[in-house]
Amino acid sequence: MNLLNLIRWKNLLMIAVVQLLVKYALFPAFTIDTTLNPLNFFLLILATLSIAAGGYIINDIYDIETDAINKPNKVTIGTKISESIANKLYILFTFIGVCLGFYLSHKVGRPPFFGLFVIIAASLYVYASYLKQIAVAGNIVVSILVALSLLIVGIFELIPAITIQNETVQSTMLEVLTDYAIFAFLINFIREIVKDIQDVDGDHKVGMQTLPILFGKARTSKVTMALTLITIIIIVYYVTTFLYMHVEAIAYYLIAVVGPLIYIAIKMFTAESNAQFKHISFMLKIVMIFGMLSMLLYRLIF
Repeated sequence: MNLLNLIRWKNLLMIAVVQLLVKYALFPAFTIDTTLNPLNFFLLILATLSIAAGGYIINDIYDIETDAINKPNKVTIGTKISESIANKLYILFTFIGVCLGFYLSHKVGRPPFFGLFVIIAASLYVYASYLKQIAVAGNIVVSILVALSLLIVGIFELIPAITIQNETVQSTMLEVLTDYAIFAFLINFIREIVKDIQDVDGDHKVGMQTLPILFGKARTSKVTMALTLITIIIIVYYVTTFLYMHVEAIAYYLIAVVGPLIYIAIKMFTAESNAQFKHISFMLKIVMIFGMLSMLLYRLIF
């Protein structure tokens, strides 16, 4: 159980479910050609989860000091799992993910795709060891990596299967998947800043330069509120522009995504305590889940 908590099994489960939704809910709604059989798609999920697990471990290794201040009851490394074992687990998970990426890249006939896994693994290490301490930069990098967990499915499933005959529909599917990746980036970016607000005390004591430390909690909260409002505008524009003929889709997005985001924006305007910001962070995760579940709608409307 300590290992499962260390690798954030709930987050890994969410990544796996989203990738399964892309493969078995979003793609079947369109007449497209895919590349990976069920076994190789499972290996793609396993590669993604392995690298992500390694990222969570290396992040905790570098966060031992701050976590001891911000969340002492949840510290695993140094209390339940030694730092030496944690380092070995990080190397093991990352090695497995990169090796699977190497295999899959050659399996689909696109060896350069292997570089994606190397870049993602390296980015997670650089984020944990350096970028996390820099305002906004670390938030952007980790949010890009979250978006890539969706895009990598399209990269391996759609691009190798592109022909002259199906180029239009394959490209359209990639655009839809990119829209979901942008949504994931925006929600995760806002959530990362909210988490920085929660962790401001511990981060300040170890000399980190996050946005709340530079601007203060109140100003940063207003920034996240503004980002949330911008995200609402983008979603409303997208729905009214591309899904205006499908009432059920509009209703879903308004109730399950836009409504909660409006609630979050209001809460951000008044939030002061860590408990309030923790609630906002939880609500953002719920919005992310409902946003991804909207892929099921395409089976109904197309």
